Formats: sequence, C-alpha cells, structure tokens
Amino acid sequence: MGLGPIMLDLAGLSLTAEDERRLRHPLVGGVILFTRNYASPGQLQALTEAIHAVRSPTLLIAVDHEGGRVQRFREGFAKIPAMRELGKIWDTHPHRARHLAQQTGYVLAAELRACGVDFSFTPVLDVDHGQSSVIGDRAFHSNPQAIAELAHSLLLGLRQCGMHTVGKHFPGHGFVTADSHLAIPVDERSFVDIEMNDLIPFRRMVSYGLAAVMPAHVIYPKVDSRLAGFSPVWLKTILRGQLGFEGCIFSDDLSMEGAKAEGGIVARAQAALKAGCDMVLVCNNPQAADELLKNLQFEMPVTSRARLVQMRGKPHPQSAAMLRTQPAFLKALEEVAGIGIGNAELLLT
Repeated sequence: MGLGPIMLDLAGLSLTAEDERRLRHPLVGGVILFTRNYASPGQLQALTEAIHAVRSPTLLIAVDHEGGRVQRFREGFAKIPAMRELGKIWDTHPHRARHLAQQTGYVLAAELRACGVDFSFTPVLDVDHGQSSVIGDRAFHSNPQAIAELAHSLLLGLRQCGMHTVGKHFPGHGFVTADSHLAIPVDERSFVDIEMNDLIPFRRMVSYGLAAVMPAHVIYPKVDSRLAGFSPVWLKTILRGQLGFEGCIFSDDLSMEGAKAEGGIVARAQAALKAGCDMVLVCNNPQAADELLKNLQFEMPVTSRARLVQMRGKPHPQSAAMLRTQPAFLKALEEVAGIGIGNAELLLT
C-alpha cells in the first residue's frame, strides 16, 4: 500500500486504537505532530517508531517546527529563534546571518531527524509588509532578496541532516492583516505587485531545490477568485508553469476558518487535490478526519505518490543523546543559542 493524499494528527503522547485505525486507511499518507504529542526526545522517538510500524511503506511524519512562536517541541530541544532575528543580523552582517541560518537549519534538522521526524513545515518565505500579526516575526525580513538568501542558507543546514524544505505560504501571506486560522483573508494587489515582491523568495528557492510548498488560505481576487490552495491558476499555471516547481504541494490545514469557503471537509479536500495539491492536511478535528476517510473518492496520481516518497528524511545515525557528544553539533548549538539575546555581535569575534 502506497502513501495516500491525507495527512492527519494524533490525540496524544502515544498511539490510540483510534489513531491506528485512521493511519491504516489507504487514503492516509502522513502524520503531523503537535505539542500535545511531545513530552521528551525519548518519548518522541518511541512515538515515531510506533507510527512507522503501522504501515509499510512507512507514513511521512511532519511537524510545524520553525522556531520562535512556532516550535512544537521545547523541553529537551534547542530553542530555535524566530527567523526575524536572523533578518536583524542580516541588516549589518549578511555573511554572518547566512552562516547562522545554516547552523540553525542544521540544529533543527539534526534534532528532529534523531527522533524520527521526516521534515518540518519550514521555512516561512512570506515577505513581512508590517501588516500580518500571524506572520510577524516568523518572516525573515521585509526584503525579498534577504529572505531568499537566508532561506537558502537554512535549506543548506537542513540538508546536512537529511531533511527537506517546505516553503510557505505561497504566493505570500504577509500583506493581509486577517489571520486565515480565523477568517478568510483577501489580498487586493495585482499579480505584477505580488510577482515583484512576494514571489521573489519562492522563485529563488525553487531554483535552489525547494522540495515542497504550502499555499496560503488567502484569496487574491485580481488573479483568481479562489483561495490560493484551491486555485489551479496559482498551483498549476503559476507555481508549476511559470516558476517551474516540480516538488510536492501540501495544503494548509483544511480545518482552518479560511478554508471553509470551499464547503464541507470532503469538498475542500477534493478541491485542493484537483487544484494541484499532492497531500491535504486535516488537523484538530477527528470527526472531519473520519468523514473525509469515509467519503473522499480520489485516485492518487503516480506523480503525487513519487513526490511524497521524496519527502522522507534521509537516515540519521545518531540518537538525540548522541548528538550532544558531537563537536560540530555542540558548536552549532552554541551559535544558535546566541541568536537574538544580544550577543550576536560577540559571535563575530
């Protein structure tokens, strides 16, 4: 049984009978973890091993672990700074900022891969226009070129430990004030305005080998009347056609308020998959997950299956405990710990 097009969440720290029932469904292809699924590195490793034991080939395991406000695993993990802190360093020391971004990616990926997580939904490629509170300091910078450079360095660090990148939120969530978790944001800009600003980091990252993209639950009415994640115009014509992107497309959470414009959960999933998503996420709503597994009729394209397989993390030989005996990791850990606490300048000496 291959990977299906749905990614689901779990109830708690270990697999329940209900979790296992859902994960065995042929429509399921992955699991996304949250803070409620984490107590310690050892517990996390046991959980990922249990998830992998449910199916063969094994399900993908993902997490939103960007740093700053969005870091699901904390106790026993390095504190990853908000990406904005790297942007601040970029303003005066761009070379140092690139180095620290790579070290951040290395630490982030090393810890997650050591615990059996395949990938994180990172980096945020949104341009900070000073208007979106839900993006805010999750964005590297207000300068698209700076975002592209720092995200590329983060990508290189992630790759060191066998982890792929997921750029979000295509084509850019940073201009709208509304939070798509709670409302349906509308960006009234023309395509040219978006192309000359927000698309720059995505275009550059595609050229650097970006493995996956997550579209925004945002409507750009001067381009298409549908949310970007449900729009063949954005996903097929622009992302795949104009930008030449060949990697995986993950929907944002279909349970979010911004996605409800597309109807019920089955209609949302069908619309996103038809528009060009390879996998759809349903989080924090087990009833909707069950409804989707029961009623979704979808034949997975071979190309989508192949893209999803490519998202598996590469083998990582070290346990979480062993990592902290490795000089390269300890050096990176020290440098990352210094970001954003006033001693970034000291690290230059």
